[in-house]
Amino acid sequence: MDADTARKRHLMRLPERVVVGDDLLGTVGDEIREVREAKRALVITGPNVGRMFGEVVGRSLRDAGLDHGILIVDSPTKDEARRAAERARGFDVIIGLGGGKPIDVAKYAAHLAGIWFASVPTSAAHDGIASPMASLKDSDAPYSEMMSPPRIVIADIRAISSSPPNLSRSGFGDLLAKVTATKDWRLAKVEVGEYYGEYAAHLALLSAQVVISNRKLIGRMEEDGIRVLVEALISAGVAAGIAGSSRPCSGSEHLISHALDIISQGKGLHGEKVGISTAIAARLHGMNWRRILRALDDVGAPTSFGQLGIAREEVCRAIVMAPLIRPNRYTILHKVRPDHDQACSLVDELGVA
Repeated sequence: MDADTARKRHLMRLPERVVVGDDLLGTVGDEIREVREAKRALVITGPNVGRMFGEVVGRSLRDAGLDHGILIVDSPTKDEARRAAERARGFDVIIGLGGGKPIDVAKYAAHLAGIWFASVPTSAAHDGIASPMASLKDSDAPYSEMMSPPRIVIADIRAISSSPPNLSRSGFGDLLAKVTATKDWRLAKVEVGEYYGEYAAHLALLSAQVVISNRKLIGRMEEDGIRVLVEALISAGVAAGIAGSSRPCSGSEHLISHALDIISQGKGLHGEKVGISTAIAARLHGMNWRRILRALDDVGAPTSFGQLGIAREEVCRAIVMAPLIRPNRYTILHKVRPDHDQACSLVDELGVA
């Protein structure tokens, strides 16, 4: 396919059914039956979520006439996803129950196994809830890969509201990223002629704007605020599905976060690092970066990498490394190419060390 054809043609991947409300974990079996006939379901979850919610979901599957198995995963790696895909032999559906790690593993495993996937989030830590993107670590640099989206999303607001507040604040940071990700996407169209989907970009940006408007409710973990957050995360995932890539959701701010995953392993949640990195990307774009940091502060999220245990020097190195993480994804960092001294000056100017 030549470049002109590629710009004119892309595949949209969207969920078939999205259900949002209270006390939905006890209806997972019935909701899955609404999508298609299934006899066996494999639930992929984490150890803590499995203890908290595994029984209620298992009971709902039994009541709906579905045999089921449970697989506990500890880390979001491709090896875990391959192990899950092997375990899924003979099953009709994989259910990702929990936060980002089990949902991403379940999404990738379903892709490998050739069966469909149901997303049942119990926290709102990132926008993978409804997107066709799976973020898994491997020997190469970590970043998202295109999969199929979940056939069904079942978001229990009451369960999500009971999750630790830092997880929802992480999801808020991941949504803030759309402010600069859409700018990077537009820049790539102007500078290198990349396909740019205006509708998908506006939808992703709207997801950021609505949570900024509701940041106080989200920060207090009120159910109305968490519902807005969850619906915005789902909307952002749909934007990625419409775009046929993670472009409307992930730009230079995500590249800095991915670089920090390598340099400062295990420090900070994904959305926490992305939220602070959004301020850096906003400054490079000439946008109001102070507004980004104020929004993070209002919601109770970290506003400096030091709060995550990440040193100034590590941040400087990450900014320099970031364009190398995905050299073919053009962003403001690829245009500016800050060196080490410029990166450190940027960090000091914003006060995010």
